[in-house]
Amino acid sequence: MSKYTEQEQKVIYVHNLFWEALANRDVDLRFSFCSEDVTFIGTGLYEKAANKAEYRNINQKGVSQFPEHFQIEFLWTNISMFNKLACVTSEVIWKQSINGKVSAELVRSTTLLNYEADSWKIVHVHGSVPDYRLAEGEYMTTEKIMLRNRELEQQVYERTKELEKSLAELKSTQSQLIQSEKMASLGELTAGIAHEIQNPLNFVNNFSEVNVELIAELKEELESGSMEDIKAIADDIAINEEKILQHGKRADAIVKGMLQHSRTSNGEKELTDINALCDEYLRLSYHGLRAKDKSFNADFKTEFHESLPEINIIPQDIGRVLLNLITNAFYAVNEKAKEEIPSFEPEVLIQTQKLDTGIRITIHDNGNGIPDSIKEKIFQPFFTTKPPGQGTGLGLSLAYDIVKAHEGDLIMKSHAGEGTKFIILLPTSKTR
Repeated sequence: MSKYTEQEQKVIYVHNLFWEALANRDVDLRFSFCSEDVTFIGTGLYEKAANKAEYRNINQKGVSQFPEHFQIEFLWTNISMFNKLACVTSEVIWKQSINGKVSAELVRSTTLLNYEADSWKIVHVHGSVPDYRLAEGEYMTTEKIMLRNRELEQQVYERTKELEKSLAELKSTQSQLIQSEKMASLGELTAGIAHEIQNPLNFVNNFSEVNVELIAELKEELESGSMEDIKAIADDIAINEEKILQHGKRADAIVKGMLQHSRTSNGEKELTDINALCDEYLRLSYHGLRAKDKSFNADFKTEFHESLPEINIIPQDIGRVLLNLITNAFYAVNEKAKEEIPSFEPEVLIQTQKLDTGIRITIHDNGNGIPDSIKEKIFQPFFTTKPPGQGTGLGLSLAYDIVKAHEGDLIMKSHAGEGTKFIILLPTSKTR
């Protein structure tokens, strides 16, 4: 059983490959493990580098002078971990054969690694030959190595503090950006919400006016004593009251949805009708765009699976995903419509499908599609193809993170000139 933890083993693995690449004269491989701002201090008076380019130049010169037979052997290795920083100290025997004669040197190294972009990268290297004279006027003693190690440990401590502070600032900034994106999407919804609320309010007003007239008629019939007419009028009033209640609840649901969309999620999942959620955000997005741009016009269709099960999700979060994808789809078809292509009919299609392990939501537009050159970038934060001022570049990035947080997947399929499909896969697990 290894004395090192799994994370320590990964660090030592990178460290050893880094040094073995030197013995194998593989400069490219060696520097694939280095950070761009790697620094280096060696045994010689002029062996120092402030960046990757300088360090690489030193390595290339050194490798060109290596004898034909050269190998290294690790004698001793120690590792210290500081969150996302690691300090590896080691003693290595450098063996070389020149004209049949084998010589060996003991080299001590301190290698500082930082965890960045999902891998360990070397950020500082210090090498020395202990306890003997290196060249005229140059010495590197064990005491100096110990002193340097203490300095490096202090540097590691200070850099760890800096990184922890930066991480806290990044988390704060991320929260602010997410809230800004929420409010931006709420702004896009506002016009659509106003339109959606206006419809049930119109019904409420109309049926209320009719009931006022019916009540006046009812009073007249009460005076004449015609029970049959009284009963008929009362039935009409009751029907109208049911419709008023129905449309009032509809307006109430829209307002609650708006409030739910704007508030910070508490992270609690609840059983949700995905078909209803898709239909809600499809209509809000469409009417919101229509209100902002009177020239906007596009057809939209739905193909909902009739027996789609309710699933546990955070509805306001998945709602944001749907709003972003649907709005992007309408934007894509509207941009293509501006090209005035004969026979082109802008259309957005929303489909839901029941799967063995979950459900699938597909948002399909027949716009111009996404070029191959940028497909790998679309889920990156701050990347947008929209003109300045029309997109934050955070929508798809947040959508991807939200779906992943639901243990789902967000997939993009697109062909130039044919449109784009965004597929949301969500599990039907009942766990919260």
